[in-house]
Amino acid sequence: MKKVVLFAFNGDKMCFIHVLLNALDMREKGYEVKIVVEGSATKLVPEMAKADDFLHPLYEKAKKAGLFGMVCRACSAKMKVLEAVEREGLPLGGTLKGHPSMSGYLDQGYQLITF
Repeated sequence: MKKVVLFAFNGDKMCFIHVLLNALDMREKGYEVKIVVEGSATKLVPEMAKADDFLHPLYEKAKKAGLFGMVCRACSAKMKVLEAVEREGLPLGGTLKGHPSMSGYLDQGYQLITF
């Protein structure tokens, strides 16, 4: 089975839509896929959680499928969205000085793609 982790750093919605679309596509094709939300992308979580946001349907589908591997705790705090991420029930963490470790995913056999 192919294993892919998509690290999203970019907080632009037109970039993040491609993270969601590709993660869902890969899952449908049998890949083991995870999304890691880092940097300014963390500020998108409370926006996507709103029912009227254009990313909401894709976000909810990815969330229900368990595709969110981790949201960066350090960046969520810096972007002032930590509480919103916690309310969404997304996994928070980071073993690399508060940030998710890319090497941890590589050590588990994931191919890493950044956005």
